[in-house]
Amino acid sequence: MRPVDLAREHGLSTQAVRNYEDERILPPAGRSESGYRQYSAAHAQALRSFLALRRGFGHRTATAILRAAHGGDDDTLFRLVDRAHAALLHERDTLDEVAAALDTLTTDPPPHEAPSPSLSIGALAHQLGMHPASLRKWERAGILRPHRDPATGHRVYHPDAVRDARIARQLRRGGYPLPHIRGFVDQLREAGGPAALRELLHQWRARIARRSGAMLAGGRELEGYLDLRDRGR
Repeated sequence: MRPVDLAREHGLSTQAVRNYEDERILPPAGRSESGYRQYSAAHAQALRSFLALRRGFGHRTATAILRAAHGGDDDTLFRLVDRAHAALLHERDTLDEVAAALDTLTTDPPPHEAPSPSLSIGALAHQLGMHPASLRKWERAGILRPHRDPATGHRVYHPDAVRDARIARQLRRGGYPLPHIRGFVDQLREAGGPAALRELLHQWRARIARRSGAMLAGGRELEGYLDLRDRGR
């Protein structure tokens, strides 16, 4: 096959196919007597594998996987695949933790209620049934971000900080460690509130599902390439 034959299947340019060979994403091509590149069915399957893997594993990992495959380094190849799957599983576990934490938020006031007033550290600690030292510890952990009164330097907890303290209190009661609480509160702040965070989590879960599916599809194409490679040997 010519470069154009490989390129046409995927809507690529012939230069893109040549570039993939130069980057060792494709194995070296044979040459005709006149010096033109000649590709085999194995090259075509290698290109299908790379393009499929790239959707699930990303360009860099897909490239490394194909290079390992061409060199017969299956140990490295499987490590790359396993590492990517483990990273996606960790991301899925993190998503589940955040979703579970969000489900514990039963003390948020209804939207029609006025927001909580700003509180001093003593007032907030009393409201939560805690010692002020615990709030200072949460601040050092990055969970709380109180403001400072410019005149006195005392901590002032505005409504968002009061909300974060209430959330942290619930999650601590549920056994969550401080680093996990910080991660959840950071995502809640970034999203803009529980409702926005739920939508963010829905989108996040959909992205993980798409990537999982792409990894499976890439794995099937890679299996086909490895079979051709081994038969060719």
